[in-house]
Amino acid sequence: MSESPSAPANRPRNSIGSDLLDLLSSMRFAIALLTVICIASTIGTVVKQREPLNNYVNQFGPFWAEVFGKFDLYTVYGAWWFLLILAFLVTSTSLCIARNAPKIFHDLKNFKESVREQSLQSFHHKALGHIATGPELALSQVTAYLSAEGWKARVQVRDKGVMVAARKGAANKLGYLAAHSSIVLICLGGLLDGDLLVRALMWAQNKTIYQGGGLISEVKPEHRLPTNNPSFRGNLMVPEGGRAATAILSMPNGVVLQDLPFDVELQKFIVEYYETGMPKLFASEISIRDHETGAITQAKVKVNEPAFHRGIAIYQSSFEDGGSDLKMIARPMGKAGSNISSNAAKPFTIEGRVGGSTELKSDEQTLKLEFAGLRVINVENLGGAPTAGGTDVRKVDLVNSLQSHLGSGAKTRTDKELRNVGPSFSYRLRDASGQAREYNNYMVPVELDGQRVFLAGVRESTSETFRYLRIPADDKMSMDGWLQLRQALLDPAERERAAKRYAEAATPTDKPQMTPQLQATARRALALFAGAESVKADNKSGANLPGGLPALSQFIESEVPEAERQRVSEVLLRILNGSLFELYKQNRLQAGLPAAPADAATQAFMTQSVLALSDSMFYPAPVLLQLDEFKQVQASVFQVTRAPGQKLVYLGAILLIIGVFAMLYVRERRLWVWLEPAPGQSEATRIRMALSCSRETPDTATEFTQLKHDILKDSV
Repeated sequence: MSESPSAPANRPRNSIGSDLLDLLSSMRFAIALLTVICIASTIGTVVKQREPLNNYVNQFGPFWAEVFGKFDLYTVYGAWWFLLILAFLVTSTSLCIARNAPKIFHDLKNFKESVREQSLQSFHHKALGHIATGPELALSQVTAYLSAEGWKARVQVRDKGVMVAARKGAANKLGYLAAHSSIVLICLGGLLDGDLLVRALMWAQNKTIYQGGGLISEVKPEHRLPTNNPSFRGNLMVPEGGRAATAILSMPNGVVLQDLPFDVELQKFIVEYYETGMPKLFASEISIRDHETGAITQAKVKVNEPAFHRGIAIYQSSFEDGGSDLKMIARPMGKAGSNISSNAAKPFTIEGRVGGSTELKSDEQTLKLEFAGLRVINVENLGGAPTAGGTDVRKVDLVNSLQSHLGSGAKTRTDKELRNVGPSFSYRLRDASGQAREYNNYMVPVELDGQRVFLAGVRESTSETFRYLRIPADDKMSMDGWLQLRQALLDPAERERAAKRYAEAATPTDKPQMTPQLQATARRALALFAGAESVKADNKSGANLPGGLPALSQFIESEVPEAERQRVSEVLLRILNGSLFELYKQNRLQAGLPAAPADAATQAFMTQSVLALSDSMFYPAPVLLQLDEFKQVQASVFQVTRAPGQKLVYLGAILLIIGVFAMLYVRERRLWVWLEPAPGQSEATRIRMALSCSRETPDTATEFTQLKHDILKDSV
């Protein structure tokens, strides 16, 4: 309430406190707080919470990522300002209840039977009539009628007559209390089940956040919370056949470990799939061993069907790899000029376990190979009509129509055809500086555009999508044919023989003098494509292109006039395509395989091989890992919670429903009926009646008309 300009200067000393109390207990202040909470909750829904910081840097940029971090937008529901607003909202709503509850309870007891009979004339709904009965009989009839219709009435006898005050719909006022009380209960429940109690317990017991890595058993006690922690919510990962008793609580800048009063052992993990390969059900059969009593309890946890022990709920959250054993074949991806005849060029076997790591040594550097995960089921959308034969590289315009290197593994479709494409595994290669790339390779070939290809994905960071190298499968459904072709392409002697054979086959019989020129052109095209001849990129860095179709494109742009580029690019691609086919044929001949038939399947294989060879020049790894064998070990991720505020939230939700319905659908009505002897008539009674309603609706007039008809039906 604003102060008047003419207010006296000597205001009471407690006026500021009174104004603050009025503000805190006002409805407008509570609504303003609710608006801020709604906005904050919207931010918490749109912005993913508790993600790694580098994810936010990639999404928003360094500047805004730091600004948003200062306001705790990545942990909105645990931010100090959000909790402070909740606390103010609880205080404000509680003061509203404290202020209005006595008045509401007083109104519930007060029938307002002391209203003067003359005041009934000022009501909107009013009536006056006479009935041919005495006042006592008329009073008996009116009270009996009101009681039958659900009205609660109170009678006040006066000197000149009797006032009957009746009321109906008093639950409307109780709805106000129920709705406001629900806000208090829900907010208190949220505060109890949030990070507030955890932080308070950490402060009281001098616990700190753990920001390192390593085994859970190696984390020191100052980063562990006791088993009697009254409120927490954390994750517990248990592999098949293993057990765990420590949950991980995520905090804004690290984690805190929560010791549980029991062990959870995963006996069996159950996954059921639809025909498309999508998961239909996943559940866990667990054993719970109590630390205090040693008792073992068997339970089965499903999604939305938790198990409970010592007041702690165990929910099925998700499932992960629990340390599957992997056996891979490492296929070296040498570059032009490397010694491909050395033992380093031969495939070798690598074994590891998901979650583990090993060293991968190459001629140039030593990389750390980290086994990230295994997915046995991969459901992909392979819908749409396939294009037989893939893309004909002879129709590719090197200057204007080059596609991105290492493109998407599946094209965008309008039709959906969900299909399980088999196992895949992911890994990371980390260099000496700590920078890592993530890879995702499929075990078996996938049919895309009518052709079987092996997909080898790579991405620079987790915020990016995988870009896939498509390696065509040969007639034995392996990648050996393509790898041998690539190895031959990197060998100068093999390139020379292929160029010679192409020139001899492509020279017209009547123009033998063209053979040396065709051979030189084929030799240079193969050298540019293989990266043996350097071509500088058209950019500020001036870095050399590693080969592939971009190298040929850059060569044409730098050496050929613009008017001739289209024609030259088509001729050069035709020569490259023919030379690579000769290289493929002589490679099969040296391997003791039959000659490749000149059919559509061979053409499709060569078409995809040219594109894959071009993309492979940009593949950022010294080896290509192919999954050979695996032994899957699954793990369940449980969410363990102790939520003392849960019952408060449930009670608040019930009160909120009751309160909203009471305020919206229940109308408080008050009826006054004044009975007095009719002037000049000994056996007649004059009745004056009026009706008031807390919320005027068309039904109010209808109801009063019915009351008037029923009470004054014997009017004379």
